[in-house]
Amino acid sequence: MFSKSKINEPGPKADDSMKPAAPEMPRPGPSDFKSSAPKAKPPASVLSSDLHITGNLKTTGDIQVEGTVEGDIRAHLLTVGETATIKGEVTADDVVVNGRIVGRVRGLKVRLTATARVEGDIIHKTIAIESGAHFEGSVQRQDDPLSSKGRGPVPTGQPTAKTPQDG
Repeated sequence: MFSKSKINEPGPKADDSMKPAAPEMPRPGPSDFKSSAPKAKPPASVLSSDLHITGNLKTTGDIQVEGTVEGDIRAHLLTVGETATIKGEVTADDVVVNGRIVGRVRGLKVRLTATARVEGDIIHKTIAIESGAHFEGSVQRQDDPLSSKGRGPVPTGQPTAKTPQDG
């Protein structure tokens, strides 16, 4: 009833000469895929609520903070969760604050939700503050809020404490 297949056995391949040759297609290399499909955006980096970071964070991607960060953050999109606390300067194209920030906020689009608590200045291009948000500081609109220049030229001839040599 059953017969042993001779597909894997070596031997003369007389049948192969009668079959039309299948065209060999070159295998696409890794570079071939990049040109045909756009690169997928990586998911946001999530810092969980039990994580405490001391230091600066910098990425060209997105960050969602649920824990505590003591340091500056620079990102494309920063989402501050309701349980999050950031103590430092925040700079991002888009900033969505649901939690607490103690420090300056710089962003093209800044949004403070009803649960937000911000203690510091906000430098923005567009801003939205929902009813219920807690904010202490100043708000300043700039066309380029991401530049570190900020508030205009820094005076160079600031008087300093006099020493006995100054007279």
